[in-house]
This record gives sequence, C-alpha cells and structure tokens, in this order.
Amino acid sequence: MKGYRIQLIRHGITNANLTGAYIGTTDEPLAPEGVAELYKKIEEKQYPLVQKVYTSPLKRCVSTASILYPNTFTVGVEDLKELDFGDFEGKLAVDLMETPEYKEFLKGGLDNPAPNGESLRALIDRCYTAISWIIQDMMKEGMTNCAIVTHGGIIMNLLSCFGMPKMSPMEFPSDFGEGYELLVTADMWMRSHAFEILGKFPYLPNEQEDSEQE
Repeated sequence: MKGYRIQLIRHGITNANLTGAYIGTTDEPLAPEGVAELYKKIEEKQYPLVQKVYTSPLKRCVSTASILYPNTFTVGVEDLKELDFGDFEGKLAVDLMETPEYKEFLKGGLDNPAPNGESLRALIDRCYTAISWIIQDMMKEGMTNCAIVTHGGIIMNLLSCFGMPKMSPMEFPSDFGEGYELLVTADMWMRSHAFEILGKFPYLPNEQEDSEQE
C-alpha cells in the first residue's frame, strides 16, 4: 500500500525563544543566532529533498522553510500557527508568576486558556484540520514525501493526538530546526485518523538509508 512520508519540523530560534518569553501568534522573525544554527544543521545533518513544504504563515516558520528547503514550493497553512497566548504574549514566566491569572493558567486543561488567548481544545481542532488537509492534498497531488515547518506546540499536540505509538505531548520535544518523520497510508488515515511516528528528524549521516528501508 502506498505510503506518504512527512517531515514535521520546528522553526529556528527567535529572540523571544532566547529570552524565554511566551511567543505564540506574535509574528517575530528568526534571530541571527537562529539563522546561523539552521545553516550549521544543514551541514551536520541530512534534510532530504521533498516535493512540497507546508508551513505556518508566521515569519519564523516561513524563513526556516526557505533556509532548509530553498528550491521547494512552499504553501502557508493558517491552522499551523502556534497557540495564541493572549495577554501572556511576549511576557516572561517569571514576571507572571505571582498573578492569579497565570496561576490559573498553569493548572492546565483543554478549556483553560490564557486571558484573551486560545484554548488547547481549539488548538487540537486546528491541528486536525491542518494535518487532514495536508494529507488529502498530498494524496490528490500524488506527492509521497513532503515537509511541514511549524511550532513546538503544534508538533507536540499533532503527535500526541494522531500519532502512533500513543504518548503524552510532553514526550515529543523538538529542538529548533528538528522534529519527527511520519508515515501515513490512505487506509490508516481514513479508518483511524492516525499516522505512524518513524522517529526523530533530520537524519544523522548514514541514517537516511535505514529509514527508507523501513
């Protein structure tokens, strides 16, 4: 049965990432350090050619995609945006720690967003909408190897909700410019709305051949 491979990749570092500030829908570009790190990873690891790149429309993801896949057609997908942290956008956890709103937010839950922010339930709904559209687009266009450049929160929830084996979101951390490789078949997605998680991505030297033989 025909399989469709997807490389799911987190964007490069921004200034907010460096300071530890909350950055969700804030449209911040890559930091110079983030650009340099991505080019270094291209030299040290293997990002195989893909037929198309789907990306969050935010600058940090679009720029990451242009660095990792400079000659590949890229399409923005609105639902791949990071969680909207509302009033916490751009703020440091240490500065919010004593506020009642932040203490409530830290309790977690699907329906406990930051003030004026987005709930985790809404984010998961967006994750499903995005990955479903991408898989259908790949199948319609006959593309068997594509990449998605998005955000850490999107990656964790995509893998936790729709990936096999089943694990919690926090068990899917992604370094900047890195992520996971997925494999999905038409039957798997239509029957179970699930995909197989093959492992970490990008490859170290000599790992790609082993992955392609799976």
